[in-house]
Amino acid sequence: MATVALVSRPASVLPRISSSCSPAILSAASVSTGQQRRLQHTLVPKGKGGRSSSSGISATVFGATGFLGRYVVNQLGRIGSQVVIPHRCDQYDLMYFRTMGDLGQIIFMEWDARNKDSIKRALEHSNVVINLVGREWETRNYRFEDVFVTIPQQIARAAKEAGVSKLIHMSHLNADIRSPSKYLRNKAVGETAVRDEFPDAIIMKPAEVFGREDRFFNYYANMRWFGNSIPLLSLGKNTEKQPVYVVDVAKAIVNAIKDPDSNGKTYALVGPNRYLLHDLVEYIYAVVRRPFVAYPVPRQLYQ
Repeated sequence: MATVALVSRPASVLPRISSSCSPAILSAASVSTGQQRRLQHTLVPKGKGGRSSSSGISATVFGATGFLGRYVVNQLGRIGSQVVIPHRCDQYDLMYFRTMGDLGQIIFMEWDARNKDSIKRALEHSNVVINLVGREWETRNYRFEDVFVTIPQQIARAAKEAGVSKLIHMSHLNADIRSPSKYLRNKAVGETAVRDEFPDAIIMKPAEVFGREDRFFNYYANMRWFGNSIPLLSLGKNTEKQPVYVVDVAKAIVNAIKDPDSNGKTYALVGPNRYLLHDLVEYIYAVVRRPFVAYPVPRQLYQ
């Protein structure tokens, strides 16, 4: 299994995304397991590029209503892709998606994460499936095992049965079965479960993702225990971070869709520079002009 590291770069030097799908991907999209799959005329690449063209990509994006999903849908819409958005939220929370694609290109569908038939209906007309389902904490209804192992496994199985040509699964850079973090352990188990069901799945492993409304910088900016003090493990001076910009992660996903050689690969998505966590948090508070006082916290409280 090949692992490729992608480094976040400024938008000006990022590779341009063409408006048409490559012949290799198009031919793969038209073939299902054991039989010829009929390609809809709406998926034939046409136009000069942009939201009013057709890239030949019909993608189902699970977890599109999350932080990263909004940017992925926007990048797909910019090149003229048809995007199916399974959702469990209120209709008013989907309004900002409507301007991301041309008329009829953004399709909304209610789904039940535990219903296999619901998953099959969401991806049965797509040639690309992207799984961005994630959660930073457990709830009574959805444990980490459900979100990171069971649901991705069901999506991968349904994608394989439907003859989907591209399956992209979002994991984490530090996912490890030996990690003391339950979150990261289940991320690693989920990768294996997806690969068992869909051997050609593309695994994306980003570092901490930052951007507007992120849960990285905003998490530390709003973390205040015992007054104005900020709890950091070993004062944050032994922890290195290599944050990646959310737009670059979205572009990496689109580039993987268009690359015929990406199947079965694992991509590590990181930023161009490494920083001490202490320096990052200190910078955050300097920008917002608030006092920064850090104090050490035992490792047991972070597990």
